[in-house]
Amino acid sequence: MEIVYQDNRIVVAVKPAGVLSTDEANGMPGLLRAALGTDCIRTVHRLDAQVSGLIVYARSAKAASLLSEQIRAHRFHKEYLAVVHGRPEKDRGSFRDLLGRDTLRRLTYVAQAPGKDVREAILDYEVLASCEGYSIVRVLLYTGRTHQIRVQFASRGLPLVGDRKYGLPEDDCPIALWSYALQFDHPQTEQPMSFIKYPPQARPWTWFNK
Repeated sequence: MEIVYQDNRIVVAVKPAGVLSTDEANGMPGLLRAALGTDCIRTVHRLDAQVSGLIVYARSAKAASLLSEQIRAHRFHKEYLAVVHGRPEKDRGSFRDLLGRDTLRRLTYVAQAPGKDVREAILDYEVLASCEGYSIVRVLLYTGRTHQIRVQFASRGLPLVGDRKYGLPEDDCPIALWSYALQFDHPQTEQPMSFIKYPPQARPWTWFNK
């Protein structure tokens, strides 16, 4: 775990793959409490367990409330990098879907009509490069639905590399989804905060280094 920034109100860290972002056994909040020697670490937003990259936690109840308010007001910006099979028809675009959640199978799906537990999901994407049947895309997330990016791309025949739940089981590398940019206002000073962290030099990210 790498700590990118910390002060008495927030901590920004790089969540490793396989570590829960929520306050459960061996989750990020507990790891941060141990690393920083503090009791107060509060979850503000989440990343799927398999997903790595930047995540911010609040170090007070007030900071958590103010950051959560920014998220609800769409003033907290999250951008991701992903590697997908294939290439979108357009180099830039938006995906807007209704997503439902099957809690028994722990799967998210694209719903055809509004209904119970069905919520709107919106993202923008931009294709950065393509190589040998794969594309790397930048994703700006407007809503934070469970498995949103994975399902919205997979439903269009563009499954994420390494996503065995919604993609191809034969992929032999970790899921290629990385939280690479965060922008928000500091909950105490109200100053704009911006953080960028690129994925490690490993497959499948290195496929685009040519």
